[in-house]
Amino acid sequence: MVRKFLIFLLLVGLGFVFFTLVSDYTLPEALGPTARHYGEKGISETGALNLVTAVLVTYRGLDTLGEVTVLFLVASIFGFYLKPENTRRPSPPSPLLNTASGMILPLILLTGIYIIVNGHISPGGGFQGGAFLASAFLLALLAGTGRQLSTRLFSIIESSSGFLYVLLGLAGLFFAGGFLDSRLLPGGVPGKMISAGTIPLVSILIGLKVGTELSSMLIKITHSDGES
Repeated sequence: MVRKFLIFLLLVGLGFVFFTLVSDYTLPEALGPTARHYGEKGISETGALNLVTAVLVTYRGLDTLGEVTVLFLVASIFGFYLKPENTRRPSPPSPLLNTASGMILPLILLTGIYIIVNGHISPGGGFQGGAFLASAFLLALLAGTGRQLSTRLFSIIESSSGFLYVLLGLAGLFFAGGFLDSRLLPGGVPGKMISAGTIPLVSILIGLKVGTELSSMLIKITHSDGES
């Protein structure tokens, strides 16, 4: 009875907090100083037409480093706790899924690569493209063609991309205007493939890191269920 009463009080408190936030919220009539700076000077300072990627990679690149670190910790926890316990023989995959995956898998990989390398020009970037690459490996696992995949190669790629990411950030700190400053390399012409300084390189590294970390988790889940 006491437990239910405490839960009720907690729900009432949370409801009061959310009601206060909603009742006092008003739509802003103008952009704040930070958002206005991004909108007015983002392209000239970074050379990237996609200001979302410019903000994630350059202006708040240190926050992005924290986000990929959290994802790395999650992948590490998966690898530590998920152990192969079930040794039953896996059921054969559906022939339809196996055949369709051979046609769809290359398209998913190409889409993921396109999203990553064009992240500074069009909507996309390393996080979105990395998720696409991981979905391709998920399809391979479901189709049975990726059951022999090892996390060792993914670990090497993940560690290398993370190390290079930090190196680029420190290089920007010492040789440009700050951590992950895109002006470490020439900005080029906005809208061209070779432009936006180091932003395309950082997007590629983030895409590789996110893709390999998610793929490692998927492989761990599959192996722990006896699918290896």
